[in-house]
Amino acid sequence: MEPAAEFVVYQKLLLWEASLESEEEQEEGETSEPLVPDPWRPQDSSRNKAGGLPGAWAHLVAALLLLAVGTSLAVWQLHARGGSTGGLGSTAPPPRGHSHHPGVYHHGAIISPAATCSHLGQELLIAGGNVVDAGVGAALCLAVVHPHATGLGAMFWGLFHNSSSGNSTALTSGPAQTLAPGLGLPAALPTLHLLHARFGHLPWPHLLGGPTTLAQEGFLVDTALARALAAQGTEGLCPLLCHTDGTPLGPGARATNPKLAAVLHKAALTTTSDLAGDSLLSLLTRDLGVEMPSPGPRPTVEPALQLPMPQGILFTTPSPSAGPELLALLKATLHSGMPSPDICPPPLQTATTPSSSILATVDSSGSVLLLTSSLNSSFGSRHLSPSTGVLLSDLTTRSATSAWTCPLILRDSSDDTEANVLGLVASGTPDVARAMTRALLSHLAGPQTQAQHQNQTQQGPTDHPSTCGQGTLLQVSAHAEHTHVSSVPSGCCPFQGF
Repeated sequence: MEPAAEFVVYQKLLLWEASLESEEEQEEGETSEPLVPDPWRPQDSSRNKAGGLPGAWAHLVAALLLLAVGTSLAVWQLHARGGSTGGLGSTAPPPRGHSHHPGVYHHGAIISPAATCSHLGQELLIAGGNVVDAGVGAALCLAVVHPHATGLGAMFWGLFHNSSSGNSTALTSGPAQTLAPGLGLPAALPTLHLLHARFGHLPWPHLLGGPTTLAQEGFLVDTALARALAAQGTEGLCPLLCHTDGTPLGPGARATNPKLAAVLHKAALTTTSDLAGDSLLSLLTRDLGVEMPSPGPRPTVEPALQLPMPQGILFTTPSPSAGPELLALLKATLHSGMPSPDICPPPLQTATTPSSSILATVDSSGSVLLLTSSLNSSFGSRHLSPSTGVLLSDLTTRSATSAWTCPLILRDSSDDTEANVLGLVASGTPDVARAMTRALLSHLAGPQTQAQHQNQTQQGPTDHPSTCGQGTLLQVSAHAEHTHVSSVPSGCCPFQGF
């Protein structure tokens, strides 16, 4: 049975908290309004108690609000047609009359491979959402605009640090399961829904408005997707990502996925993960002509693995991810006497690393969410479900250990609930874990060495051998009541914040 939903209060990010408003009303005897109104918040009136709207009216209101939020995102993307670089480091007007270098924000920030999805995450943060809301919304957006790396057919892993409690939690889709020969069982929707139900703040439908509209009204093919199409070809991907003559869409071309939009729209109006389970599977099994699979392991949230050290505590995801192996590598490296971060530790012992997608969100109080997902191969199995618009992965029960996932969080040794927090998440070849290890060693070695490391790696892991591998590394942190986001290579991933 899925755990009951819990709201998580963050001290620095939320602009309005229901519990505080209730206390003020009792003390002052008047109604106070939130700085950012929440259209999904139940209104306390004699005609409309929470949950009191008839089902049809509730669905109508939800649909209209989804359309409004999604249309806003679609309009923004049209203005950003000139390219994703325009979204690198752009900020909302500083609320305190002063500004910072790009990547430093007062309240919260998000970094992802797609400018559209980073912008959506920023909107959710400004609307009063927490890092889980922003991360889940951006992950659903990536499932639409980056079908070569992630999607509703992908498996997701996550690592969440709650600054309010000081706890870190691992999210897992469970072991890969087979839907049909060579086709993985989709797990994205139930996994993300579970994470949101446990730790999110905004209502679930609020997170799906933008992704639904992008799938329905169209999204612009960015450079990453265009490169994947050019390299892999369009077999199995037409007409979704092809011109009428069968050639792949190029950068700036418009793609739509109305079947996927219908799935997301229905999921937005479903208060449980049923659509992500039986309802979605029934459509997929009908397309494939196979029987409904027997129930398997469900997504879980569980305490993260820990490695105490003098400088703080390291957290990562459990097996079958590469987290335990990464902790063992770090433990051996640290116990060897803190070698210079210029020395690359040995690589993880993995044969291959599937194609994967990553993102990270952080707020100024130190809450961090790291998400990584994979279809196993570029465009997964290349089997596009005609009834759902879902690209199925080729992650099956025979797939290897999830070497593509090893997110890492370091919370410093301070007893303060707002202690400094560092988050690292990477994708790419198996050697990219060495870049993550080196980034952590630079952080532990002190500000001067860390600055030297940043200068050395700003050209990206393919341009400097000391970065210990090829791929993408995202780094987020909370320090001195500010959030910091960056990436290696520096121009790979657009970030947004406020």
